Formats: sequence, C-alpha cells, structure tokens
Amino acid sequence: MTQLALFGGGEDGPSGLRYTDDFINAAIEQDLIDRIAALPLQRFQFGAFEGNRRVASFGYRYDYALQRLAEAEPIPDWVTPVARRVEAWAGLPEASVRQVLCTEYEVSVGIGWHRDKPHFDKVFGLSLGSPCKFRFRRRSGDRWERHTLEALPRSLYMMDGEARSVWEHSIPPVEARRYSITFRTMKRT
Repeated sequence: MTQLALFGGGEDGPSGLRYTDDFINAAIEQDLIDRIAALPLQRFQFGAFEGNRRVASFGYRYDYALQRLAEAEPIPDWVTPVARRVEAWAGLPEASVRQVLCTEYEVSVGIGWHRDKPHFDKVFGLSLGSPCKFRFRRRSGDRWERHTLEALPRSLYMMDGEARSVWEHSIPPVEARRYSITFRTMKRT
C-alpha cells in the first residue's frame, strides 16, 4: 500500500489532508459497490433542495429541516470491517467511526463547494468504481488558493485540521459512475 506524506500546505495541499492508494483490493471494492447499489438509496436532501447524488446514512444523519444530527440506522455489519481498517490506518481507537455515508454518483453528477457539518471531526472517504477530482479551495486575500487531489478507485483520504475546518471541498461532475463511503468521527463537546 502506497501512502503519501501528510501534506504541508500551499502548493503541496491543505494541511491535514492525508491520502493512500489501494487501501482495499479489487474484490473488496466490488463487494462494497454491490452492497451500496442494493441499498435503498435516496436523493440527497438539504433543506428545500435535492441533490442529484443518491445516499444512505448510518449511525447519524444531518437533518437539514431541524438543523441538527438525528440518529439513523445502525452501521451495517458489512461496512464495519472497513471502518475498523480506516480507524487503524488513522491511529484511532476502535469504534471511533460513528457515522457512515454511502453515496452513488451517476455520470455528470458531482457535489458543490462545502465543508462537512461541525458536529463531525475527522472525515475519511473511500473512493469506489472510478476516479474523481477531489478539489479544495480557501480564500487567500482577494483570491482563492486551490488544490486538486486525484482520488483513484480503492483509495482513501482523510481530512483533518485545516483541510477539514478551513478549506472547502467539492467534486466536479464525474465521467463514470462512482461510489464512495464516507466515514466520520464525532467532534468532542
């Protein structure tokens, strides 16, 4: 497994962004894709708007109408082993991942600029099926500082620190169907 060093900042990328290729093998990837495709995925709802990507949340989900976290179905047994591997890779205690989001992006679907909700702490993304450009930006005076990470199939990224709290991220419309599993830890209160 190849692991890139923690990015420093500026041209090297956001501080707190960590990435590795081939986090899982092709057989596990296909099994995860099949399981996500079999879920009762729903269009992503944020307030009065509906996103084109289809999702299923486990553990917790953010309720945009109530503007708070709500409990969701428990994290499925089939995703737990991958969550444990994510925690080990990040050096986190077991059961640190408390929220899982499974997402399907059809061709030409992306996600706009945003930061994950402040209720969450570390955010991990497992890319499945096809690559995507994972874009980052932050305001620097009167311009935007930008960084793009090519997230390959079977790769894992982690956003922590500034990559998580200062930089926004987005995915432009994908060129082929893509799936992802997002794993989130909870912010301590």
